[in-house]
Amino acid sequence: MTTVSKQQLAAEGVNLEQKCSVQSEQQAQETDFENLIDMNIFDQLLDMDDEEDHEFSFNIVNNYFEQAVETFKNMDEALDKRDLPELSRLGHFLKGSSAAIGLKQVQATCEKIQHIGNCQDEQIGNKLNEKDALKKLTQILPRVKQEYIDAEQYLKSFYEQDTR
Repeated sequence: MTTVSKQQLAAEGVNLEQKCSVQSEQQAQETDFENLIDMNIFDQLLDMDDEEDHEFSFNIVNNYFEQAVETFKNMDEALDKRDLPELSRLGHFLKGSSAAIGLKQVQATCEKIQHIGNCQDEQIGNKLNEKDALKKLTQILPRVKQEYIDAEQYLKSFYEQDTR
């Protein structure tokens, strides 16, 4: 199984240092995974697998990992360029991919990125100026990356246990 670690994210150019505190594996395992993964959606994905293995869902999840790494890299580049419409588009894209496999924390945070990239305050619906939107996005990108890492660790553990 090919998985993406925080080191690989960094090697791909994903900036994890931006105020991103990386949890240890033990802390990540203590995370309430019911808040991380929508098990109803993930179970629906698993229902599409053959009875003998989880190859189908495994491939979908691995494709998601690849997409997410590339999307985070593109988000960092868009933030560096102060390209709010691109950040909104990328947030929307990753929101949909995350929803498809049940990563509800990543999905929710990507929806916020989508709205903030459109200069909309995600909580009260007010318009944001570009400076405030960029400030919020600078703060929220490390959070979504950590949520992704937590989900990746959970899914990696699930598929590793499945092969034993």
